[in-house]
Amino acid sequence: MEVLLIEKSIEINAPKEEVWKTLILDERNKIWYAAFSEGTQAVTDWQVGSKVSFLDHSQSGIIGFIKENKPNETLVIEYNGVINNGVEDYESELAQAMKGFRESYQLTEKDGITRLDVQSDMGDAYFDMMSGQWDIAMVKIKELSEGKTA
Repeated sequence: MEVLLIEKSIEINAPKEEVWKTLILDERNKIWYAAFSEGTQAVTDWQVGSKVSFLDHSQSGIIGFIKENKPNETLVIEYNGVINNGVEDYESELAQAMKGFRESYQLTEKDGITRLDVQSDMGDAYFDMMSGQWDIAMVKIKELSEGKTA
């Protein structure tokens, strides 16, 4: 599987602290995670080295760990497996194929405007679909951070 890089950026009319809250607080991130799969939530404490599971309503999703967390600046997640019906899988072909995939979030603020840059490793078979879903997610992150969505 060829690995491609999804790169997205958006300017948000909010301080980076508000954007950060949208990235890590359950009441906000569940809303924008829905762009990928309805009902998805993150199970983690967001601390460096901690496990993170992104699970949908069927308890399926992806699993990894927090590689880097600099509050209000940088968040990096590295994936190492998948979850199917609540069962962690690190050995299947899919789990092995995505081992080492990273997702990173970078925040920079200037004059009250925050730029969010997202990079996400993606297998070529899912690239077009996931790139489109990231476009939707980025708009939701902007709306939530600017207080335009409940």
